Amino acid sequence: MTSTAVTQHDVASLGRIRRLSARASGTAGGAGDNTLVTGATIDRMSGGSFAGSAVFALVGETTLAAAATLSLAYTIKHSPDGSAWATYATGANAVISTGATGGSTNLIEQEIPVDLNSAYRFVRLEFIPDLSAANTDTFDLRAVAFLSGYDRLPQ
Repeated sequence: MTSTAVTQHDVASLGRIRRLSARASGTAGGAGDNTLVTGATIDRMSGGSFAGSAVFALVGETTLAAAATLSLAYTIKHSPDGSAWATYATGANAVISTGATGGSTNLIEQEIPVDLNSAYRFVRLEFIPDLSAANTDTFDLRAVAFLSGYDRLPQ
C-alpha cells in the first residue's frame, strides 16, 4: 500500500544538499556574461542507494537597469564514471529576472526539478547566465542541489 502521509518533519533525512558550483559572477558585455559555468561532479550514490530525483537551484542576485534581463540556459550532464559526459536534460535560454522601472536589484531563486531515475551515477549542472544590456548590469550566482528519492532512509 502506498502511503499518502505528508512529511512535515525532518525533511533533511529524505535527501542530501550538494554545492554544485563556486560563485559565478558577471558584468553585462564583459567578464562572465554569456559564459559557460561547469558545476562540480556529484555522485548520486549515498548510503547504499542512488538519488532518484533532484532539485537543482541557482541562487543569488542580479542588478538590472529598467527592463533589462538576466536569462539562463542549462544542461544537466551524466556519466557512468565521472569523466565521459553525455547530455541528460536541457533548458533553453529563458528570462529569469527583469529590471524594474528605474532599475533594481533582484534576488534569484531558480529551481530546476529533475527525475534522475534513468541517469548514470554521476551528474553535474552546466549553465550560461546572459545579461541583455551592456556595461552596468551584474549577476552573482551559486548552484546547489537537493538530491532525494533514495530507497533507503534516512540519508
